[in-house]
Amino acid sequence: MKYDRNKAIAYANKYALSKNPEYYYFGGIGGDCTNFISQCLHAGGFDMVYDDFEGWFYVNPNFRSASWTGVEFLRNFLLQADAAPNGEIVGRDELQEGDIIFLNNGLRYYHSLFVSKIENGQIYVCAHSFAAQNRNLNDYKFFKSEFVHIKD
Repeated sequence: MKYDRNKAIAYANKYALSKNPEYYYFGGIGGDCTNFISQCLHAGGFDMVYDDFEGWFYVNPNFRSASWTGVEFLRNFLLQADAAPNGEIVGRDELQEGDIIFLNNGLRYYHSLFVSKIENGQIYVCAHSFAAQNRNLNDYKFFKSEFVHIKD
């Protein structure tokens, strides 16, 4: 399976400031950022992985994997899964459009961002919880960031 970054980016831009009615919005109960990232990856062509403990899937709000909606769970899934989607930590200069950024507050990873555009050395992201479309990464305040390149 080849990751179609253009489809994922188109999805991110379409739903950055709104909600896809096919998915529950978790904004009021812990945040929707990782749910949105998972939707983008799925729109880019990745099949869901139906495994209760090590999977990545969404059926409904009550039947989904922790990695579909949880920041640290998705990060761990992407970096450790044998199944796609998976990724690898890269440097800022290796980041590509369609990749993921995880923000850390010094204690834990608390927010995930979708890289929608890279232009003139600037990184722009789409996100949920705090709706953002092509927002400059420099606008965010965080202790550290981790760049995860999604493998094709």
